[in-house]
Amino acid sequence: MFALASLRAVSPTRYRCGGCGNVTRFDVVATRRTRAFHHYTIGGDLEVEDVEVLDERVEQVTCRWCGASGDTISIEPGAVEPDPIEPGPVDAEAVEPT
Repeated sequence: MFALASLRAVSPTRYRCGGCGNVTRFDVVATRRTRAFHHYTIGGDLEVEDVEVLDERVEQVTCRWCGASGDTISIEPGAVEPDPIEPGPVDAEAVEPT
């Protein structure tokens, strides 16, 4: 058994479905490359700490309500798009539950 620190996206991207207007429920397929400190207790349990996202690529976004994807999904105005060159470290304390 192990505890894994939650990861947040490199940027807080907000999506909108052009098909049904959904702005809250999406299936996001992403590839992340991370660096993390693995701490094993004397009992053998693993705790993953200090997780840093080094790279993240969003491969597909699908609307959970109507199933639309591709060009139908847009990024909300004012949302910050990921910077693939200089992603920042992850603050596990700032993660909000979904």
